[in-house]
Amino acid sequence: MSVERDDLRAAVAAGYITEAQAASVLALSQSRKGMLDTAALDEPFELFRGFNEIFIVVGLTILFAGWSGFVGLTSLANLGMPSRHFVIYSVIGLAVLPMLATYFTTRRRMVAPSIALSIMFAITGLQFGFSLGWQLGITLPGRMVFMGAVTTTLLALWYWRFRIPFTMALIGIGVFLTAGATLLQNGAGIPEPRELFLLSAEGPFAVMTFALGLLGLAVALWFDMSDPHRVTRRAASAFWLHIIAAPAIVNTVALTLFVRDTPGALFALLAFLAAMAVFAIIIDRRSFLIAGVGYVIALSAGVLQDQAYLAILILGILLVYLGAQWEWLRNRLMNALPAFPGKSRLPPWAHDASEGHVS
Repeated sequence: MSVERDDLRAAVAAGYITEAQAASVLALSQSRKGMLDTAALDEPFELFRGFNEIFIVVGLTILFAGWSGFVGLTSLANLGMPSRHFVIYSVIGLAVLPMLATYFTTRRRMVAPSIALSIMFAITGLQFGFSLGWQLGITLPGRMVFMGAVTTTLLALWYWRFRIPFTMALIGIGVFLTAGATLLQNGAGIPEPRELFLLSAEGPFAVMTFALGLLGLAVALWFDMSDPHRVTRRAASAFWLHIIAAPAIVNTVALTLFVRDTPGALFALLAFLAAMAVFAIIIDRRSFLIAGVGYVIALSAGVLQDQAYLAILILGILLVYLGAQWEWLRNRLMNALPAFPGKSRLPPWAHDASEGHVS
């Protein structure tokens, strides 16, 4: 009888051992075996564990919608502007939601209800920040900054209390919205959607997007390196940060190069996407590849035109092959790369490349 990775996760969830102890046990087990089951080192991603969780989410959604309707009908006055009662009702919501999370997240360890409660908590935080800013007499641009900062702070406290990985995505969005509102407050015009990613645009929003993407990537890598065996919630938290950071980085650079429509820029775009693919394999995260697929398709359609379907067909074959042989390719790449800072803290790989091959 052997203890599997899922057994360790269940032991952590039940409170029998800590996350650090689970990672240490797994590392010792793999060290004694003299090999790594790299196929098990997949990116942790879970939305629900059974239909009962979906049933509960439906109930929570209806409950929250009913509460929101009650708050809206009883709190809006003065031509639809939020009254002080809106602040009070928001505080009630901010108090009740942690109680529900204590049951569904801490005690029942349910995934989908935890995600739903995190979203509801974020919405309630936005309501609280906006209505409180209104009551304090803060003007609209400043009120948006205040609302974003309050909501992001509340989400950080929510994550500290319940450790729900999905919350990191909400925190990332909150930081982005707060930074954008700060730029608007300082005189920047309202950007068009493409100006959020186009470095050649006049406004500062693309620079903000790229900078925050790098910040999110740095935090995600810190989570990853603190849990290279991916048995704790830190790895799942890193996953959601990568989901936010990868589009911010890839879209900003790729769109800026793509719109130039010169041979040099298109070549640089291909080189950048190839570099992102290698980087994704090194850190063992597929989000950077997904973020760049759309640009490869658009580039193929623009350059090859009537023959674009051939490039798209080849791209599909490559992605399927990459997904099937990911561990083998990563083993070969990691063994070929020289030592660099942090390499030993990345997800493990088989030092004998042939062991990781998927036949």
